[in-house]
Amino acid sequence: MNVTTRLEKAIRIATIAHQEQRRKGSNTPYITHPYSVMCIAASATQDEDILIACLFHDILEDVPDKYPRERMVMDFGNRVADIVYGVTKDSTLPSWQSRAEAYLEHLKEEASDESVIVSCADKTHNLMSMLTDYAEVGDGLWERFKAGADRQLWWYEEVLRVIRYRLPDLVIADDLEALITRFKREVNIIEKA
Repeated sequence: MNVTTRLEKAIRIATIAHQEQRRKGSNTPYITHPYSVMCIAASATQDEDILIACLFHDILEDVPDKYPRERMVMDFGNRVADIVYGVTKDSTLPSWQSRAEAYLEHLKEEASDESVIVSCADKTHNLMSMLTDYAEVGDGLWERFKAGADRQLWWYEEVLRVIRYRLPDLVIADDLEALITRFKREVNIIEKA
């Protein structure tokens, strides 16, 4: 990955936007997540707009007042803002399940291929972090989330299914699939036939 002046500017903006946030249930600065998402995506693409969108992928959803879409467009263009919007959950929906289903439908039918890459990198890092945390705290982990282990498994499997449908040759999807397999084994979830 080549760190250009533009990418470095995006790193600074993402760091400032997320500076008050921490990862769920920990003291880990939240910015480690967007950085990790960018690194995962960089193994599949060198498209700078996609890498910047990785850094910004949670801004419109979590801290839009810190860096609004309009400013993102001014600084980095419509393409970056559109990729980010393509992975932003609809916070007006009333439940975790309805937001998840709307996200999946959008990812399958409307989101750009670039947004699918960001989504895959995001879910890969989220599941990686979840497995690390599960190893440390066990089933107490599920208290941090709006959905338990079985719904988390459903979520990640459905996201992977959409990614495979949209971009069947996306190499980082293999990493997500391996993490899902590990999740089933380590969390000891037996699938219902």
